[in-house]
Amino acid sequence: MEFYCEPCETAMCRECTEGERREHRDHRALRDGHQHKAALQHQLDAVRARLPQLAAAVGLVAEISRQLGQRRAEAEAEIGSSFEELEAALRQRREVLLRDLEATCAAKQQVLEAQLEVLRQGQESILSSCAFTEQALHHGSATEVLLVQKQMGERLRELAARPFPEHPHENAQLEFHAEPEGLRRSIQNLGALLTTSATAHTTVATGEGLRQAVVGQPCSLSRKENPIEDELIFRVGSRGREKGEFTNLQGISTSSAGRIVVADSNNQCVQVFSNEGQFRLRFGVRGRSPGQLQRPTGVSVDTNGDIIVADYDNRWVSVFSPEGKFKTKLGAGRLMGPKGVAVDRNGHIIVVDNKACCVFIFQPNGKLVARFGSRGTAERQFAGPHFVAVNNKNEIVVTDFHNHSVKVYNAEGEFLFKFGSHGEGNGQFNAPTGVAVDSNGNIIVADWGNSRIQVPTCACKHLLRHLCLHLHRHLHLHRHLCLHLHTCTCTDTCTCTDTCACICTTPAPAQTPAPAHLYLHTYPQCRPGGAALPPPHPIPALL
Repeated sequence: MEFYCEPCETAMCRECTEGERREHRDHRALRDGHQHKAALQHQLDAVRARLPQLAAAVGLVAEISRQLGQRRAEAEAEIGSSFEELEAALRQRREVLLRDLEATCAAKQQVLEAQLEVLRQGQESILSSCAFTEQALHHGSATEVLLVQKQMGERLRELAARPFPEHPHENAQLEFHAEPEGLRRSIQNLGALLTTSATAHTTVATGEGLRQAVVGQPCSLSRKENPIEDELIFRVGSRGREKGEFTNLQGISTSSAGRIVVADSNNQCVQVFSNEGQFRLRFGVRGRSPGQLQRPTGVSVDTNGDIIVADYDNRWVSVFSPEGKFKTKLGAGRLMGPKGVAVDRNGHIIVVDNKACCVFIFQPNGKLVARFGSRGTAERQFAGPHFVAVNNKNEIVVTDFHNHSVKVYNAEGEFLFKFGSHGEGNGQFNAPTGVAVDSNGNIIVADWGNSRIQVPTCACKHLLRHLCLHLHRHLHLHRHLCLHLHTCTCTDTCTCTDTCACICTTPAPAQTPAPAHLYLHTYPQCRPGGAALPPPHPIPALL
């Protein structure tokens, strides 16, 4: 080989330069290979220089893998230890309760046994005296009767006048009372595995805290992925039974007078705070009489400032003045387990009955206006409804706990739309509980099972509202609507017509931007019966 063909990047002989590669003019003589050796050596050195980097990376990843396994074992040990401590605490509490039960029962039994002994002795004395006297009366002579009268008269008079403890000195009340719901929920949410997928080479730390950090000293960082700002304004309360403390918060409401009202179920009370979180008032006494609270859950404030409290165990709704004075109760005899409560624009009191799986609407005087709902999965059915809110259109918003959805009705109880399904994704719920509506009409949902707060986007509610209100009349045309997702330009104006339209699944055009809003495609000439349809005419579904 005497020559090198540059276009072919190969060595060749002289015959090739005059033969098949004669059209390649760039033929260099291979008198020595120093140039090519140098180029190859350069490439070799560049590749070999990667080996230390790869070796370091292998070591680093292997070390992280080892640390991951070690921390898994540590976390497993901590989980085991924590639950063993809890189990031990439960066993200890069980033994204490059993000892208390035995001591209480023994004390009551001792009182009752002493009373029984006195009663039985008196009973025997009366029986024996009566038998002796009757024997003399039936079989004795006049002389014997006189002797018995002298002997037994005083005895009989004493027995007739003797006071006996005829009424029980103790009662049979001895029952175990526990409220495991709060504990069960706490156990279901007990502990959390903290992890991220952040790595040092892709992570940037920012914030005021960096200016206060000290090199070599441990510090804590928080990783924030959610672009929604959720800055904490203030925090109210702590665990306990004193003023400003809670053991099982259930309902919360605000008033136009700048007050925050909280129902504390296990403390059987309602507490009131200022908008700055300062304690103002506490009221409520445990009991089952009017004005007392057994298990307050939902709470709301009407336009007069009166505080409406749903009492789950007492099965009624209590109304208190702004100062906490009892005024009246409503729903007694109708409600089975009131949970959530709200007040609409007409002053009607909306009550969600968790046990009966329905919603009651009362006038302030307690007169029933309407009732809707039953147990099930249909539009007007519930499976453990929890709380309720009223939006600026006077629509009733209800969280359906076991159906993992939120349902919306008009003021008369007619179904409008629902949203949500079971899952962990955005717009999905795992047992939703609390619900509120802000001044802009946004529905804010406490997604209890997923430990988060969700604010559904406009696309959800506007789509479903339209499908229920606008298209409900055309359900006979069930296959002639195409839904395409487009960028949101949502307004409150509905520009859709009465043209027939219903749901089908049609992919969005490839050129459409990221899904955020809906465009409604209608067929002005569609008819039932499966006739051929013209191309769709798109109009924006600004629902």
